[in-house]
Parts: sequence; C-alpha cells; structure tokens
Amino acid sequence: MAARIIAALLALMIMPGLALAHGPTRQKHTETIEINATPAEVWKRIENFNDLSWNPLVAKTEGEAGNKVDQTRTATLKSGGTLTESLYKYDAAKMMYATLLPQVDVKVLPVTNYSSYLTVKPLEGGKRAQVEWRSAFYRGYPNNDPPPELNEEAAIKAVQAFSHAALEGLKQAVESGS
Repeated sequence: MAARIIAALLALMIMPGLALAHGPTRQKHTETIEINATPAEVWKRIENFNDLSWNPLVAKTEGEAGNKVDQTRTATLKSGGTLTESLYKYDAAKMMYATLLPQVDVKVLPVTNYSSYLTVKPLEGGKRAQVEWRSAFYRGYPNNDPPPELNEEAAIKAVQAFSHAALEGLKQAVESGS
C-alpha cells in the first residue's frame, strides 16, 4: 500500500513537468487565389514541376525535366538561398502535385519538415480557376524554448508570406499571358 502511495505521489510530481515540456506542433496553412482563366490554362502554367518562372520570389530553378515522383528541383530565391524540394505526388488529371522540403536552411525559411499541395480547381462552371496551396510544417527550432525567429509565429508568418506572394505571381503571370 505504501509503495502505491509513493508511486502516485511521484506521478503527481512528474506530470506538471511533462505538461511544461513543449516541443513543436505541426502547423498548417492554406492559401487560395481566384484566377480569371480556365483551370486548364492555369494548370498549363504550373504543371511542369521544374518551372517556377511564375513565382516572383524565385530567380531560377534547376532540376530534371518531366514530372516524375521522387525527382528534385532546386529553387534559387531572389532574396538569396535555395530551397530543394522533391515531388512526391503528381496527378495531371486532378491538376495537383505535392512536394516535400526535407532539408531547409532555416535562415531561408524558418521551418522544418515542410510539405505542400498545389491544386487547381474549377469555378463558375470551369470559366475561372481557384488555386489552393496547402502547407504543413514545423517551426524552425525543433527543441523547447525556440528563439523568436524560429518559433511557430515566425514559421507561420514566413509560410503565409511565401505562398501569398507566389500565388499572386501566378495570378499575374496567367492573367497577363506572360
């Protein structure tokens, strides 16, 4: 009986400490934009995994031609730094692809374990398109007590800014025909 009481007291002493231990939480962000073009026109602009010329944040992209699962592309950003993504899902019939960013320099994007889905959907009976960019990621600092530039707030803010600017660039590129 005494051993049970001691075990219960030890558990009560340990539990508050476990509640204070807070590792990173998986974050999710969805950004959408409506484009005055058919879904097919929008898809034609983004279907090539290695062509990010529509993204105003990207200076150049290097990678294999085609859209084969597990291939990689390296995007050199205009602000400096690179992002190397791999294609892990591609479905032209559904006008979607998904990428992984397994390794990232947190000075370029303050996240870890980043993945994204880019999908084109029809609006108004197919006369217009909606592009959806869904992201999932962890903050840039994997341990407890992250510095402000690598916490959840910084990660969310950076992903929101990146996906918003990219989709605005896509809208401009498609609607202007460039």
